[in-house]
Amino acid sequence: MLLRRLQRGEHIALPHSRTMPSIGPRCHELRIRDQDVNWRIIYRIDADAIVIAEIFAKKANQTPSKIMGLCKTRLKAYDANS
Repeated sequence: MLLRRLQRGEHIALPHSRTMPSIGPRCHELRIRDQDVNWRIIYRIDADAIVIAEIFAKKANQTPSKIMGLCKTRLKAYDANS
């Protein structure tokens, strides 16, 4: 449901989404609460697409640096091939 709202161009703020400038410009973390798991989707809003860099189960208070590095690498590769 939240991804569909983003695709329609709707701005989503806390508590469902927060900015992630440490990953890059226009990057955000979508927060999805499941029964037993807190899911996170790291995404970037481009002019023509919502680019999903990573989906993971959140287990710690902070986003792991490994995940942040992976997202930076993936977005850099995406930009290089676009």
